[in-house]
Amino acid sequence: MIEPQDRRLLTRMEAAQAETQRHLGVIERQIAARAERLTITDRAKRRQHGRSASSWTNADERLFQQHVAELALARRGEIDSLTRKLDRQETAIAEFWTRHRVSATRR
Repeated sequence: MIEPQDRRLLTRMEAAQAETQRHLGVIERQIAARAERLTITDRAKRRQHGRSASSWTNADERLFQQHVAELALARRGEIDSLTRKLDRQETAIAEFWTRHRVSATRR
């Protein structure tokens, strides 16, 4: 049985981990949205068809992936920092469970 103060500690640790995951997700969505806007803008400049242009092509997808890679590279410090923090949090939670000898089935 986990003591109430330990349960509160675990709850805070899991909340912090969820917040870090949420922040990382926000960054990934920002990168994808920005890459899509850049791709659409570039596509509109290349084509003079305007609104009647065809839907997303393979070339557009390649350009989108290129933009995603460039934007992720630009924010790699922030992404790496959050990824390392998430790893540390996961390790701390796993060590908590080990220290309190709680099996995976009882979690």
